[in-house]
Amino acid sequence: MNRKLPFLDFDAQSSSPQYLENLATGYWFSEVLFTSVEMDLFSQLEPDGAALEDLAASLDVNPAALYRFLHALVSVGLITRHNDRYFNAGISHDYLVPGKEHYQGNAILWKKYLRTHWEGLTDCLKSGGRTNYSNQDDSVVRSGRIRKYISAMDCIARTKGQEILRFFEGLSIKGNLIDIGAGSGAIAAAFLMQYPDLSGTFLDLPEVLDYTKIFMREKAFNSKAHYCAGNILETWPVKMGSFDLVILSNIIHAYSEKELPHIIAMAVNALNKEGILLIHDFFFEHYPEKAALSDLNMFINTFNGKVFSGAAIQERLHGLGLSNTTLIPLETDTAIIVASGNASAIRSLHVDPVSRLISKTQTMGFSKVRLLKTEDITVAEWAALKCRYGCDRYGSPSCPPNSPEPEKTRSILKEYRHALLLEGQPPTRDFQQRVLQVEKEAFVSGFPKAFSFWAGPCSLCDPCVGAGGKCRNIADARPSMEGAGIDVFETARLAGARLRTLKNKTDFIKYYGLILLE
Repeated sequence: MNRKLPFLDFDAQSSSPQYLENLATGYWFSEVLFTSVEMDLFSQLEPDGAALEDLAASLDVNPAALYRFLHALVSVGLITRHNDRYFNAGISHDYLVPGKEHYQGNAILWKKYLRTHWEGLTDCLKSGGRTNYSNQDDSVVRSGRIRKYISAMDCIARTKGQEILRFFEGLSIKGNLIDIGAGSGAIAAAFLMQYPDLSGTFLDLPEVLDYTKIFMREKAFNSKAHYCAGNILETWPVKMGSFDLVILSNIIHAYSEKELPHIIAMAVNALNKEGILLIHDFFFEHYPEKAALSDLNMFINTFNGKVFSGAAIQERLHGLGLSNTTLIPLETDTAIIVASGNASAIRSLHVDPVSRLISKTQTMGFSKVRLLKTEDITVAEWAALKCRYGCDRYGSPSCPPNSPEPEKTRSILKEYRHALLLEGQPPTRDFQQRVLQVEKEAFVSGFPKAFSFWAGPCSLCDPCVGAGGKCRNIADARPSMEGAGIDVFETARLAGARLRTLKNKTDFIKYYGLILLE
């Protein structure tokens, strides 16, 4: 689908209650997906599709009811219809048919299992933490839950592993890795398959390792895989300083702020001098809506787990003497941080400089950061007229006629390929300072031509002008987008943002700034 699901399509400038309606019915989408996976409907459409009557017979359901259900699946893009036959959409063919390499059905049904726990959110809020401890002492139930959980996480982690490997292209990794809180071991397995000179140690609770071994045997890693039963919150029963790669994948969010220092310190101590630490998890800076809800999921379903900010993890790694990357977002809802005592190993990672800058910018207080081509920046003659006729700051040092005219702006844009469109809110001075901070960050990150345009008249200094009516802070003053002839509305639209004129002074205000990059 080319549009967001309606319950994610939030615009702070909208005053319509439709978004609330969309939030309230968000579970409708989930229930359609849960039911279709439980019924194994997608297998019935392989490989050549199926007619309604045949499909109803194979699923043992009412044909008229199934017709309505299939209509819903078509509407959300999971299947298609041609004449009288139904077919899997590409995403369903790849991810919802059991037996496929990247089958996600187990992960989806695990989310259904968690749904009933979410119904107790009010009780959790009143008690200050998890309240559902049913069947905690039943060993059979616990074993079954562990099996389902590991199978679910394996579905997800296998696709994540391929994403993560891209950043290590060209690196020669050999020796020993250790996967902490290994679960299915899918992330470590991706490295073991990619790097034949690696062997792996998997550390987890004994009852979890029983299932880890099954997954590793399926991948024929018998001689390369070693297993170590241990508690992550105790001293790890492995030789410290002996590992070339330490993996903490989707594990730190299961623990609290008090437990995190021990986990990070043990991981760092496990590294050899040239070793690399890989941390993969949810972080608040990347996909903030999903991260915030994942944090609530930990609140409801674990003893004290929580999602951390990437900045908090980076600060702790720095305090332990490691060089580390900025938060590196994956194409999905998680991100990675890579750290090492060897700074050259970090520099060798295959990370696009623009992606690095975007990741850093996302931590600087902007609600959205969008990458666009400079050819999508619209310059119009009318824009500066709004400054000359209608703004009492016209004639100020960084405003028209003292800012670039539209023709000059067009010429400048030809010298750049990309730009970051930064979305934020008032106060104006704070927003402009943050835009300037991004420009400086871009400069030191290898973009010497970086230049910024911000929103509104320059508000850095009070009073604005010094002696003789000249700018008091030439080093930091920048022109506004509109003052340089940029059509902010059209540029925002082309970048995928939504911006509208305001009717009332109390309406939500959006600011946009622009960082030119080459």
